[in-house]
Amino acid sequence: MSTSPYPVHVAAELDTGLTRWMWLVKWLLAIPHYLVLAFLWLAFVVLSAVAMVAIVVTGRYPRGIFDFNVGVLRWTWRVTYYAYGALGTDKYPPFSLAERADYPAHLVVDYPEHLSRGLALVKWWLLAIPQYLVVGFFVGGGLWFGDRASQEPLPGAAWGGGLISLLALVAAVVLAFTGRYPQPIFDLVLGLNRWVLRVAAYAALMTDAYPPFRLDLGGDEPTTARWSLPPQGPADPATAELPTAEPAHATSSTPSSTWSAGRVVGVVLSSCLLLLAGGLGTAGLAVLVADRQVRHDGYLMSGEQRLASTGYALTSDPLRLDQGSPADSVPERLLGRVRVSVTPAAGTDVFVGIATAKDAARYLGGVEHTTVTALRPPSEGGPRYRESRGGAPAQPPGQVDIWAASATGPGPRSIDWAPQAGDWVMVVMNADGSRPVRASVSAGAELPALGAAGAVMLVLSALGLLVGGAGLALSLHRSSGPIRSDGPAAGETP
Repeated sequence: MSTSPYPVHVAAELDTGLTRWMWLVKWLLAIPHYLVLAFLWLAFVVLSAVAMVAIVVTGRYPRGIFDFNVGVLRWTWRVTYYAYGALGTDKYPPFSLAERADYPAHLVVDYPEHLSRGLALVKWWLLAIPQYLVVGFFVGGGLWFGDRASQEPLPGAAWGGGLISLLALVAAVVLAFTGRYPQPIFDLVLGLNRWVLRVAAYAALMTDAYPPFRLDLGGDEPTTARWSLPPQGPADPATAELPTAEPAHATSSTPSSTWSAGRVVGVVLSSCLLLLAGGLGTAGLAVLVADRQVRHDGYLMSGEQRLASTGYALTSDPLRLDQGSPADSVPERLLGRVRVSVTPAAGTDVFVGIATAKDAARYLGGVEHTTVTALRPPSEGGPRYRESRGGAPAQPPGQVDIWAASATGPGPRSIDWAPQAGDWVMVVMNADGSRPVRASVSAGAELPALGAAGAVMLVLSALGLLVGGAGLALSLHRSSGPIRSDGPAAGETP
């Protein structure tokens, strides 16, 4: 079996003085980290998408984005190691993206000088599928990666469930009763986490090297010497000693920029703005397409819903439109004219009308009818109804002078109505006032302001993308300060 070094290097040291019962409260102590990581992973998603575009165009992973994303993975690994992904230390994780020699969990990824343009398009969703199946067994219900909402193959900050959590729980119980963390379990937990982190980095496009199907057990990878980093602080070049047994990758792959708290906040805020702007732009484009392509005779109509009543009428719940000047004109300005279309059962003349809630209640008082309280697709159980007991109406609906708009006759019928302030009810009946009532109903409106709203959304989206992109570029701009990898960066909390 090949044991060649993989470019994602994961190491950890087991604390010898672990507290027997502290693991019971680490879920609470780690909450501040989980909150911060939620925002960091949001930025990770945005930056990984930007990096994929850059790789396809240039064949290179932008170094500033690479350093940030590796830092997020490193931060997540430290919190996971402290909490229920290993429970290997009681030392509280630092709020830092940088590699810290004073913390027992380490992660370094070798920076790739060149990446395949073609692989960037397929490795995160197609080539990594076998790895996802394996890692899914390791982590169970809690996922390290996979943003289902956006279908991006990007690592997530959550952890939990699966084989890893089970082993950590077993180790915690043994620790509680014996005071010792079983070394074989520690070695296996580190091997499993190392596999997960390698797949996460591969899915995030940080390397083209396919993750090996092997468990490299133990705190140190088998092909490297024990983890060590150069000592912190300045040293006299004439007297400084090179660290012994240092792995070759320790200095070549450490971050080449200083990530201050301000820069991290800038990246997160800019990423949030870019996501918001992207969503706003997508919604604006959908609105414009609907305004131009989906209208029927000038109306945006819903799909047909089959409705039925064993009584003499189908009614809607009262619809309240704003009342009182100057809001009286608001419904018409926003909705334009409203259209209701009804297709009756074969061989039946239908009546459809709109009346005030008071008039409809007076006409249907004591009449057996059905009120539609919710419209749901058949897959969700269909419409919901409320039944009202009673007898037949005194007059057919067409003979009652209460309707603000109405239509009657055979075949499909539609009414167009200019909304006004008040409480309104839609009524569907057989034209002769008989029962039962069966019909397919659809409704829509002109929505005259829809096109303008879509245009405004696109303009706001463009401004958001511009501001967010500029903020992201400024935040990612490399600092001119010295390289730091083993101590807290300027502005970071140790």
